[in-house]
Amino acid sequence: MSDAPRSRPRGFFRLVGDIPELVTELVQREIELVKTEIVAKLKGLGIGAGLLAGAVVLLLAMLGVLLTAAILALALVMPGWLAALLVAAVLLLAAALLAFLGYRRLVRTGSPIPTESIDSLQRDLRAIKGIGKRSKP
Repeated sequence: MSDAPRSRPRGFFRLVGDIPELVTELVQREIELVKTEIVAKLKGLGIGAGLLAGAVVLLLAMLGVLLTAAILALALVMPGWLAALLVAAVLLLAAALLAFLGYRRLVRTGSPIPTESIDSLQRDLRAIKGIGKRSKP
């Protein structure tokens, strides 16, 4: 025979009375599980983002090496200072083109304030107050 004391079977009302405590405990454990899972996923995302940032740094360094190689290759057919100046001019033109295209896109997009939505909300508010009729946009 075992030495453990035998527990008495709990009554129906006692079991029903334990339900709120059991549900609370279950919800708390589920919340802890969600927290643990989120922390693990965020840690993985952070490591992945760090690795991608390292890759970007290496790509930028590689770009510098390729530009140097372009300058040295051009220096075979022209003076070194002229080769460096030519590569710098090409980079300046590319940067100017990207800046111009970005500027045009920003001007075309306009203000970030959602004016159409605000106008619609104001019309709805006036219609609710009875000041005007709700017109279709």
